[in-house]
Amino acid sequence: MNQARIAILIDGGFFLKRLPRLVEARHCNSPGRIVACIRRLCRNHIKILTGDNDSRWHRHVYRIFFYDAVPYEGKAHHPIDNRAIDFAKSDLARERKELHQLLRRERKVALRLGKVVREHDWAIQPGLTKKLLKSRSLLAALEALPEEREGASLELQFTPQQVKELRSLRDLWRSLDGGSVRLGLRQKGVDMRIGVDITSLALKRQVDTLILVAGDSDFVPAAKLARREGLEIILDPLWQQVKADLFEHIDGLQSGLPNPNNRADMNSQNS
Repeated sequence: MNQARIAILIDGGFFLKRLPRLVEARHCNSPGRIVACIRRLCRNHIKILTGDNDSRWHRHVYRIFFYDAVPYEGKAHHPIDNRAIDFAKSDLARERKELHQLLRRERKVALRLGKVVREHDWAIQPGLTKKLLKSRSLLAALEALPEEREGASLELQFTPQQVKELRSLRDLWRSLDGGSVRLGLRQKGVDMRIGVDITSLALKRQVDTLILVAGDSDFVPAAKLARREGLEIILDPLWQQVKADLFEHIDGLQSGLPNPNNRADMNSQNS
């Protein structure tokens, strides 16, 4: 059996976000199908690098690292829907835990888990926040309101433009729904684990080639160290555009899943 000299590192959060854009919904609508997509991605990378497409493709793999975070299990009260939320019982948490369990059973897969922490309370999405802040122009009209006095009648005088803006603001507030706000949750420890593993693989000379499935440049410091140690760094951004200056820190760019802009390619790989 050939010595395993290829490691594949997958940023799970990035992969799960991009996957629905690369394969049909029926191929990624359950944890089991997502695992099948991960397997297909890895096998395609091995085929590209070695030309080996038989069932023993794992012999070229040192390890497949999948980086993700344990789902948030806290509780919160939704400010718009006015309901209590137990994140531990959500569909997202249940499906993510099932995915992790399935990955633990996969051959040569190492699961690296960070955690999700609550950094701040509910916040309106940035696009809506910008629209709401524009309503500050109405303050001039509202400041013209007379002082409240007992028994006094309130007569409002607005210009046609102010009436138009007030109606627009009213419609904007009415359009807010449960999806308009988001709890301040953030992954912690995932990028650190990726960097530590790249460094360890390089310094221990455990592999010759490292395939990184990721979408940002946070890995650059570790990748530079790995290249200095003689490793070949292959980046798979899952067909997402990468910055031009990133190419000086990698040795190649390739994808293990079909190009979403090539429907024929997608259909052939999904079959």
